[in-house]
Amino acid sequence: MRKINLSDYSHSLVQKEGIWHATSASEISYPEEGNSICYQIEEHSFWFKHRNNCILEAVKKFHTQDVFFDIGGGNGFVAKNLEANQIPTVLIEPGFTGCKNAHKRGLQHIVCSTLEDAQFIKESIAAIGLFDVVEHIEKDQAFLQAIHAYLKPNGKVFITVPAFQFLWSNEDVDAGHYRRYNIAQISEKLVDAGFKVKYATYIFSILPIAVFLFRSLPSKLGLNKNSNDVAKHKHEHQEKPGLISNILNRIWQFEVKQIKAGKRISMGGSCFIVAEKI
Repeated sequence: MRKINLSDYSHSLVQKEGIWHATSASEISYPEEGNSICYQIEEHSFWFKHRNNCILEAVKKFHTQDVFFDIGGGNGFVAKNLEANQIPTVLIEPGFTGCKNAHKRGLQHIVCSTLEDAQFIKESIAAIGLFDVVEHIEKDQAFLQAIHAYLKPNGKVFITVPAFQFLWSNEDVDAGHYRRYNIAQISEKLVDAGFKVKYATYIFSILPIAVFLFRSLPSKLGLNKNSNDVAKHKHEHQEKPGLISNILNRIWQFEVKQIKAGKRISMGGSCFIVAEKI
């Protein structure tokens, strides 16, 4: 993987023990323990693996070989997969725990900072990934406008967000979410921020039923009070051998093929959008 010169993108970063840092640190709406929990789950999670496969196909389809910035990229699970597929990637993550975990994974270009604190040069970035990030931003419209400013002309932004407000649960509260979206809502915000939507689909097509029955409905009934249990999340995410797993794998394979072909999926637990700066 080629060496990336971060001074081409920002003059306000300092390096310490293999991780670049901004000189200031803003507050974020993400629980302190969030990256530690995800780090225990990601490698064996059907959800994180399928999201990675969807992201990879979209990036290969809509992005050139220029540097990709994974903003709010946690423990580097997405960035590591992109780099393994020859896509040079910079991880931007404000949580130091996430940055340390990404460093353990062997990532070379890690910036411990929010987008704002990193003070990137305007119109310097070719592609940005916001994978389950925008829902953590209270002023999402202003954030998308900032993303627009940092992108080169015709630069791309790749976004995943949790879908459908009726699926809201205690897990959203514990994760520091402000909202869930549908395709029309996130597309409208992108257009208002100066983007043209190139591709929009749902992913995890079968999950809304399970999320509603096992998360949303119990939360509404006051029954789901242990939504931040690590063992519970490990159990939910773990791939289980057998007939159900085989069926799910066929569904995930179908979704990846749809993305590769530029086709859309009409329902799912997450929205996936690719937009271009205009």
